[in-house]
Amino acid sequence: MTAPVAIDALDAFELAEMLELLCDWIDAAPEVIGNSLARFLGAGYDIHALRADVARFAFLLGPSDRLFGPEQP
Repeated sequence: MTAPVAIDALDAFELAEMLELLCDWIDAAPEVIGNSLARFLGAGYDIHALRADVARFAFLLGPSDRLFGPEQP
């Protein structure tokens, strides 16, 4: 098992935003992006796996509007 890594909260927030942007981009054009991914990587890793991985990484960084709705004051 690896040791935990700590990152600054602002950096984690910005990384989560970038990952959510990637999710939105994949959702906007899954066929085009999926075809490009298949040409780039070949078989074995598809657009659905990429989307799931990106969403999981965003989730691991902390609360997200996409997953939980806007934060309540």
